[in-house]
Amino acid sequence: MRGTRADLRKLLEPGVVALGFELVDVELAGSHHSPTLRVYIDGPAGINVDDCARVSRQLSALLDVEDPLPGQYTLEVSSPGLDRPLVTPEDFRRFIGETIKVKMQPPLQGRKNFSGRLVDVTADHVVVEVDKEHFDLAFDGMERARLVPRFRTSGVTGERDDR
Repeated sequence: MRGTRADLRKLLEPGVVALGFELVDVELAGSHHSPTLRVYIDGPAGINVDDCARVSRQLSALLDVEDPLPGQYTLEVSSPGLDRPLVTPEDFRRFIGETIKVKMQPPLQGRKNFSGRLVDVTADHVVVEVDKEHFDLAFDGMERARLVPRFRTSGVTGERDDR
C-alpha cells in the first residue's frame, strides 16, 4: 500500500470507527517534500478538539506501524466543517434536498462545476437540479463534492441557523 486515497481510507477507517466516529474523508495535500495527510471525522454529537486528539493518537500509531507514506508528513485530524465533503453514496443520501457543489473531471456537457439541489442518489450517480435543469453526475467523474452551508438569519444580527 503506497498511499492512494482509497488505500489510506481503507487503512484508517477501522481505527476511526473503533473510537465511535465516522471517517468522512482522507486527503493528501501539500508538496512531495512536505505532505499533509488530512483526515476528516464526524460523530453523532459532532466533533471537538479532544475527539480529534484521540483519533490522531490512534491513527499516528497505526501509520507508524503500516508506514503507507514515504518520508515525513504532517497528520491533521479535524471535523468536516459546514461545507463537509460528500464521498460515499451514503453521504449523498443523507443530504438529499440540500444544496451541494460538485466539480467534475472530465467536464460534463462542457461544464466542470455544478451547484444545486441534490434531488436523487443511485448506485452510480447523483441527480442535481441546477436552475430548474436536472444533471446526472456520475460518481466516477467527480473530482470533488461538498455540501453548501445554509445560513438563515433569525432576526438577530449575526445569528445563524446551521441545519
